[in-house]
Amino acid sequence: MIVNEAYWIHMATSAVEVVGTAIIVVGAFGTLGSFLIGMVKGTADRTTLVADFRSGLGRSILLGLEFLVAADIINTVAVEPTIESLLVLAGIVLIRTFLSFSLEVEIDGRWPWQKRRSNEET
Repeated sequence: MIVNEAYWIHMATSAVEVVGTAIIVVGAFGTLGSFLIGMVKGTADRTTLVADFRSGLGRSILLGLEFLVAADIINTVAVEPTIESLLVLAGIVLIRTFLSFSLEVEIDGRWPWQKRRSNEET
């Protein structure tokens, strides 16, 4: 029994989507668990805990989005390279890129292309 190439590409795309979704879910619950443990123990002030929670959650979402974009690219280019599917992919990538930039600014307080400040400058 010979299975066509599109089947394997679809399976690979589905696997990458599952990994991306799992990263977001595990990261969200892991960050939430860390936040709740910190609140119960009271080892840090609430402002620091909330900032760490937001940062960890944002990083999980960013990493998961990267996998989801990769899955969309694989699916669109390898399976159905039509003009319509490429336009849909372009829209998805633009929206996810905007989300990624917004999350990066929220987490680090700077645009992704800006240099990190050294300890002497802060």
